[in-house]
Amino acid sequence: MTALAVDVGTSMIKTVLYDAEGNEVVVSRQATEVQRPHAGWAEQDMEAVWNAVVFTIRSVLPRATEPVDFVSITAQGDGCWLVDEAGAPTGPAILWSDGRAAEIVDSWRHDGLLEKAFRFSGSLTFPGLPNAILTWLAENDPERLQRSSTALYAGGWLFLRCTGERVADESDASAPFLDLASRAYSQEIRSLFGLDWAQHLLPEIRADGERAGKLTPAAAAELGLTAGLPVVLAPYDIVSTSIGVGATSPGRACTILGTTICTEVVRDTVDTSGEPAGLTIAFGSDRGVLRAFPTLAGAEVLVWAANLLGVPHPRDVITLAGESRPGAHGLVFLPYLSPAGERAPFLDTRARGTFWGLSLEHQRADFARAVLEGLTLVIRDCLEASGAHTEELRVCGGGAANTLWCQLIADVVGVRVLRSADSEVGAKGAFLSGLVATGRQPDLEAAVTRYVRTCASCDPDPHLAAMYTRLYSDFRRLRDVARDGWTIQAARKGESHV
Repeated sequence: MTALAVDVGTSMIKTVLYDAEGNEVVVSRQATEVQRPHAGWAEQDMEAVWNAVVFTIRSVLPRATEPVDFVSITAQGDGCWLVDEAGAPTGPAILWSDGRAAEIVDSWRHDGLLEKAFRFSGSLTFPGLPNAILTWLAENDPERLQRSSTALYAGGWLFLRCTGERVADESDASAPFLDLASRAYSQEIRSLFGLDWAQHLLPEIRADGERAGKLTPAAAAELGLTAGLPVVLAPYDIVSTSIGVGATSPGRACTILGTTICTEVVRDTVDTSGEPAGLTIAFGSDRGVLRAFPTLAGAEVLVWAANLLGVPHPRDVITLAGESRPGAHGLVFLPYLSPAGERAPFLDTRARGTFWGLSLEHQRADFARAVLEGLTLVIRDCLEASGAHTEELRVCGGGAANTLWCQLIADVVGVRVLRSADSEVGAKGAFLSGLVATGRQPDLEAAVTRYVRTCASCDPDPHLAAMYTRLYSDFRRLRDVARDGWTIQAARKGESHV
C-alpha cells in the first residue's frame, strides 16, 4: 500500500508519501505567502494554495514504488474561503488569524452574544471565525457576498478542486455553527449572530463515514494521479494532529508547537461551564469532542525574538534561553504579540505582549528565557482552562524537536511530555483518517495502536515544577493587571491612526 497525505498549513504546505507500515518515505514542502494588505488582515491567494498542493504531490510521486491507494487532505481551520457557482474564488481566502472583524466581535461580547453561544456550543467566537468574517463582509463588501455561493474552509476548497464536491468536515463546521448533539447546523447559532441570511452559503457537512470522494479527471491530470482515486477529507489540522500524535481517547492531551501553539484535550462530553474559552470540536463517530485552545501567538513569537536578539533562527532563541536560569532572573513575558490580540485560553482583541520586571541587569539570555517561559506558561494556562485531568502531554510541531523546550514544558505543566516519532504529525493524522475512511482500518483507535510511535520523553523536575507553579500564579496576576494597559494602548493606537 502507498498513500499520500497533504497537510495545508498557514505558512507551509506538505505532502507526505507513506508506505504500508505508516513510515514517511518522502516529504515535499512548499512555503505559502500570507498577505497582509491592511493592518490586522491576513489573506491567502486560493489558487496559489492549490498550485502548491499540486507541486508537492508531483514532487513525491517519483518515489512511489507502487500505485497510490488514496490521497488524504488536512488543512488549516476556521477562516472563510468563498467560491462562486463555478467553484472559482471570489477573492482571497480570509484566514483564521485575520483581525478585521475585531470590532464586531467586541460588540458581540459587550452584548452577551459570545457567552450565549459558548453556553450552547462550547466554542468562543474570535475574529477569524466565519460568523465574524461573513458579518464583516456583509457590512463592508456585500458585492463579494453576492458573487459567492459557498463559504468553504481550506480543506473544503482543496476537496472541491479534487472531487468537485462542496462539503465541510464536522471538525471544520464545529465552530461556530454546529450543534454538537445532532452534528447538524444550528439554527439557534445562526439566528443569535443575525446570520440567517447566510444559510445558503454553508456547505454540506460530512461525518466520519462520508469522508471519501473520487478524484476528477481534470484534477487527476493536474496532480499526476489516476482519475477515480479515493480522496479523503480528513479533520482539519489541529484535529488531525491530535490523531497523528495518538491523543484520541478521553483524557489524552497534546500540544502543537507551531504557527499557533495549540493545546487540546479529548473529552467524551461537551463542557460549557466555567469562563468561556477555546473551541469544542466534533471528534469521532462516538460523539466525542476535542477541547482545543489554539493561540494566536505561537512560533512567530520565536521568529520575532530571533530578529530582535540578532540570532539566525528561532531554535537559537531556545539555545540562548538555556544560558539564563529558570525564572529568567525575575523577567516575565506575556507573549500576546498577534495584531489580532488573543483567542485562547481567553479572548481579548486588545491583548498585546508585555515584559514585566525589566531592568539594566537583564541580558539577552534573560530575554530569550522569558519569551520561552511565557509561551510555555500559556500551555499550562490552556490545559487548566480545559478542566480535564491529564497524566501525560504529547507534543509535536517544529518546536517539539528541541529537548530543552520539551523539558521546560514538562517542568511548567508538571506531567510527562512525549514526543512523536513522525516529523509531520498532521499528515500522519490525515493518513490514519484515510485508512479508516477507505476501510483499511476499522477505526481510529486501531489505526493509532498500529501506526503511532513516540521517540522520547521528559519527566518534570519536582523542584522546578514547584517553582513554575508559583511563577504561573504570578503570570496570571500580571496578565490581569495588564488588561487596563491594553485598553489604554488600544485607545492611543486609534488616536495616532497607526
